[in-house]
Amino acid sequence: MLVDELKVVLANTFTMYMKAHGYHWNVIGSDFPQYHDFFGDLYAEVHGAVDDIAEQLRQINSFAPGSLQRMKELTELEEDDLIPNAAKMVVNLIDANDKVLLSLVKCYEMAEEAKEYGLSNFLQDRI
Repeated sequence: MLVDELKVVLANTFTMYMKAHGYHWNVIGSDFPQYHDFFGDLYAEVHGAVDDIAEQLRQINSFAPGSLQRMKELTELEEDDLIPNAAKMVVNLIDANDKVLLSLVKCYEMAEEAKEYGLSNFLQDRI
C-alpha cells in the first residue's frame, strides 16, 4: 500500500538523519574537521527531507508516524550498538543511503501506479 511505503521512506530517512547526526557529534580522529563538516552537511540535508516527506503523507490523507518507537518499527536501517570509527561511519552511511534510495524508488513506482503524480514528482526529486 502506498501510504505504508511512504511511512517506510519517512522512517528510513529519519533514521539516516539520526545516524548522520550522531556521527557528527561523535566522530574522532586526525580528519575530524572534514568528517565533522561532512556529517553536518549530510544530516542537515536529510533532516530537511524529513518534514517534506511527512507533509506528503498528510497530502495523501494519512498521519505521519510521530514517535521514535514507531520510526524504529518502520525503518529498514540498522542502529549502531557502538560508536564506529570514522571510516566505518562512512560505510554505514553509504549503506543507509542505498536503503533510503531503494525505498524511495519502490514508493515512486507505487505512486506512479496509483496516479499520485504530485507525490511521484516529489519522490523523483528526492531520488
